[in-house]
This record gives sequence, structure tokens and C-alpha cells, in this order.
Amino acid sequence: MSAEKLYTPAMLAAAVQLADYPPIAGASLHGEARSATCGSEIVLDAETDADGAISAVGLKVRACAVGQAAASLFAQHAQGRGLADIERTHTDLTRWLKDGVAMPEWPSLSLIAAARDYPARHDAMLLPWKAAIAALSSAPASS
Repeated sequence: MSAEKLYTPAMLAAAVQLADYPPIAGASLHGEARSATCGSEIVLDAETDADGAISAVGLKVRACAVGQAAASLFAQHAQGRGLADIERTHTDLTRWLKDGVAMPEWPSLSLIAAARDYPARHDAMLLPWKAAIAALSSAPASS
């Protein structure tokens, strides 16, 4: 598959929207993820509501356009989601990428679907969910 089919205008537009989610100074939750395959990195800042669901997301991303687009799609649709939902989606994404099962439920994921044919991009696609799991897992237990 050519780069032209991978880097569609819609995917590149999603990557540009990442600018709408700058890091959150003083965020209460922080998670990081790095791909050993390609070296892409994501630092995720998050705030949560009283139920532990994400209420705000900030990102610092060093990744290819696929990783940037995945991070943007994550940030656009993360609000209101808790750790269990993020973990389930990460598992479903991993299975979709590696085993070819149905695409998981996450809005606009089809924008990065072409990257499934590029195994070297898989880790970059998973990084936002990994960083969010790390951030949400670091939250103190509510009493």
C-alpha cells in the first residue's frame, strides 16, 4: 500500500487537531507510553470527575502522523470514559490490529483504519490508550 493511501487528508487533518489538546499544567494524573518499535512517545495529562471518568485530556506527542491522528481521536472522544472502558478499548484495538477482528467501538477510528496494513504503525496507534491506562491507574483509590 502506498503512503498516499495511508496518509489520507482526513488522517492528516485529525493529526493537526492534536493542537487542540495541549498539556495540562498541574494535571492530577499523568501517564506516558513509548513504542519500542518506532520510538513514538506520548505523555498524557488528565483530570477526572468524581466517578473517575476523564473530564479533560492534554497531550504531548512525538509520533508519526498515524500516531498523532490516533492521539487526536483518543482525546476527542475520551471525556466521560473511565479506566475499564479505556482498557477494554485497548484490548479490542490490539485484537483488531493483530487478529483482524471487527474494528472496536470508538468514534472516528475509521480515519486511521488504513494503518492496520502497516504493522510498524500498530504500536503508535495504541499509545494513547496505553498512556491513558497508565494515567488512570495512578489515580488514588477513592475512599
